[in-house]
Amino acid sequence: MTLLSSLIWKWGKFALVSSMLMVLLIVVCNWWVISTVNSKVYSSLDEVEYSDVALVLGTSRSVNGVYENPFFTHRIKAAADLFFAGKVKHILVSGDNSTAIYNEPRDMRKALVKMGVPDSCITMDFAGLRTLDSVVRSKEIFQQKRITIVSQGFHNYRALFTAHYHNIDALAYNAEYPSAASSKTILREYLARPKAILDLYLLKKQPKYLGEKIDIRV
Repeated sequence: MTLLSSLIWKWGKFALVSSMLMVLLIVVCNWWVISTVNSKVYSSLDEVEYSDVALVLGTSRSVNGVYENPFFTHRIKAAADLFFAGKVKHILVSGDNSTAIYNEPRDMRKALVKMGVPDSCITMDFAGLRTLDSVVRSKEIFQQKRITIVSQGFHNYRALFTAHYHNIDALAYNAEYPSAASSKTILREYLARPKAILDLYLLKKQPKYLGEKIDIRV
């Protein structure tokens, strides 16, 4: 075997072992996140325990500015269902408002009002730039010690894991998952969970914006 062949063989072995270890790490991190919070994730409205406030995690209202985003539609419906079933008294909509023309909390509030939720029962968080920000700000800014998180199931595990890390008494209600959604969404979430663990336990990430406390009256 020539020197070049030997080097290729060694690097190939290294790449293979590294890839296997990376896959194992991703699997273990996903298992940790899901197993830790699984008992507090609900798909049945009847089984959801009461919280004063529901935290709806933001997403874009439309796809490519043309078609309505089904993830958005189903989250709004799930939040409204919780409200009208008496499972929550107030809804905190948290999302991205990083530009003048992109405003997830405003869009969520409008959609909830259209479904009959009183405007007085909705509070907007304009600095929910990512899941960690929305969850932590619900406690640090909006002073909530117990919340019901609303998103699709794949997302709720990570959000709830983050909440429990920050000592927030939380549960999650799964909005319907769009039947036509791309499998890439699930794949991204498998990778996002190890990143969440890294952010929480090693990097100790905090929300980009905090600020003065805001009182939610329920």
